[in-house]
Amino acid sequence: MKTVMGIINLQEDNGMIRELTERRAVESLPFAGRYRLMDFTLSSMVNSGIQNVGVMLPAKPRSVLDHLRSGKDWDLARRHDGLFYLPSPQSEEMKRQGDLKNFYYNLDFFEHSSQKYVLLTGGSFVYNMDFNELLRFHQNTNADITMVYYTASQESTGHNVVIETAENGLVEDIAEKPAVYDGSKVAMNVFLMEKRIFVEMIRYTYEHGGQDLLLDGIIRRAKEYNIYGYEHDGYVAHVDSTASFYKANMDVLNPSTWEELFMGDNSIYTKVKDEVPVQYKDSAVVKNSLIANGCIIRGEVENSILFRGVTVEKGVKIKNSIIMQKCDIKEDSLLENVICDKNVVITKEKWLKGAQNYPLIVTKNVVI
Repeated sequence: MKTVMGIINLQEDNGMIRELTERRAVESLPFAGRYRLMDFTLSSMVNSGIQNVGVMLPAKPRSVLDHLRSGKDWDLARRHDGLFYLPSPQSEEMKRQGDLKNFYYNLDFFEHSSQKYVLLTGGSFVYNMDFNELLRFHQNTNADITMVYYTASQESTGHNVVIETAENGLVEDIAEKPAVYDGSKVAMNVFLMEKRIFVEMIRYTYEHGGQDLLLDGIIRRAKEYNIYGYEHDGYVAHVDSTASFYKANMDVLNPSTWEELFMGDNSIYTKVKDEVPVQYKDSAVVKNSLIANGCIIRGEVENSILFRGVTVEKGVKIKNSIIMQKCDIKEDSLLENVICDKNVVITKEKWLKGAQNYPLIVTKNVVI
């Protein structure tokens, strides 16, 4: 896919997950013990042969820059093409709401690239996908825009774009909806189109008062384009709320989901950190959990995810929980249905318990 450039838009709404995104973008949320959400989209691009990737930076870019750095861990630290950061405009005249102004501000980057096609994605979806099949579908249908969707297997709420398609995949209707139902075709915020169409869409929509690329550039102008839907039939999770973040992490504890995402032909890459192996002491009991390098386990951990450098002291019981990097859980504490952000300390004999589908959140650097 050397004829395709990738664009990852990291300017998504964090309104339903503010507890975990006060100091970071949604797409840089830690996930599955050692990854960040944006790793899945970026790795799928790299595995598909895309060598030119532009990252549309969010308003709080530090965590993104710290994680991606030069792009070396994704083989994108290249002399030609590679990883590019696309900043937000700072001038007064560019303070219009929405993400469209940021695309317009970086038009020269798109126009001067050598690739024929643009693959536009978000970074808050979890999947492992071969985009080569998407390109073949796009070319075979002679579409102006091809959008990727999945078929929902259960009801959910959040910011969703739902489509209806004909038998040949032609999109007949597209709309934003606050809820989806079992069987709905839900867009994955992945769009493939020729660069000339992408550039025209940005320029025309912005200069005619548009604010949001998806809403004003695609949905409201859908009749002007030949749009096809391409179904991804693998695992998909959209992390746009605290509940969906928790569920997606718990899904990874299912062996079939883990194997599909991480054990197939296409790897998921992330920032490399060299840590010592996990230390399981004599009193440790671990069941159906992911334990990252650098952890020290003396207590009990069940159906949970522990990130790098977590210490679990003797007598501790952790169940159905997500414990992020460098947390310290002291003796005889109990945590169930809990998300601990980075560098949290739970002192001796504290009991924390959240609801089964809506966990208790302990924010970064807090001592309880």
